[in-house]
Amino acid sequence: MNDYFELQFVLTNRKIKEAGLNPLLGYVLGLTAFVLLSEYIFQKTEFAKYLVILTCLSLQFKLSQKNRTDFLLSTFGDNTKMKIRVIENFILCIPFVSILTYKNLFFEACILLLCSVILALLSFQSNFNLVIPTPFSKKPFEFSRGFRKTFFIFPIAYVLTFIAINVGNLNLGIFSMLLIFLTTLSYYSKPEKEYYVWVHAYTPRSFLKKKIIVATTFVTLLVVPILISLLIFYPIEFEMILLFFIIGLLFLWTIILAKYSAYPGEMNLPEGIVIAFSLYFPPLLLVIIPFFYTKSISNLKLILND
Repeated sequence: MNDYFELQFVLTNRKIKEAGLNPLLGYVLGLTAFVLLSEYIFQKTEFAKYLVILTCLSLQFKLSQKNRTDFLLSTFGDNTKMKIRVIENFILCIPFVSILTYKNLFFEACILLLCSVILALLSFQSNFNLVIPTPFSKKPFEFSRGFRKTFFIFPIAYVLTFIAINVGNLNLGIFSMLLIFLTTLSYYSKPEKEYYVWVHAYTPRSFLKKKIIVATTFVTLLVVPILISLLIFYPIEFEMILLFFIIGLLFLWTIILAKYSAYPGEMNLPEGIVIAFSLYFPPLLLVIIPFFYTKSISNLKLILND
């Protein structure tokens, strides 16, 4: 078991080094970005504690996928597998529990610890034979594939909007809109194979333009029921509602450009830190977007005709 965690530590350090950072500096920057982002969320919404818990549990859910737990079972046996899973979930929840404790949310911190232990004992099958229809075409694969994996989030967001209108809580309505934006951002976290970029008869600029237009169209399709509902029931706050909508679009464009700025590799720690700081101070996006755009053009020139 000790060898397993030593190997995970070595692999993590290797990824940080591949990003061009000293591992110690990488951990410090990552922790700093996490603290600043958490503080920002707690300042902006009263539902921050739920977002912290959901984020932690969603990460732990991935660790409980059946193919992964089956590998641990076949390699270490049942008892050791359980110990590994409990320790993994405990390590992962430490920063989230620390934030909740710092905010004097002791009950929520205890609930998160308990849920972390329970999740460590469970295993989830991530592959389903059910084909879920989507309102998206097959060519922009990010949305058609991502929607099928996260379809359950959208009814939750729409129900939260309904509740927000009923109880007169605009913050909850805005949170539901941002929840959809956060979900769609995850669709662009992994790079596709180079072939799926090379087949496009586009220049790098037209390729990025197409990606951004498609993503903007589809995320607007998902968000517009919430957006229109909030504008109808909170007309006095239309400027703030539209501001959050525009900020959501800017972050979507940033993630797309960040993805191709690191292409064909994955987005790594430097991109993550930059994006985390922009979450804390959104005006940084006005500088970050041109930077990622220029870097993306440079990378795509090696694959697409200019």
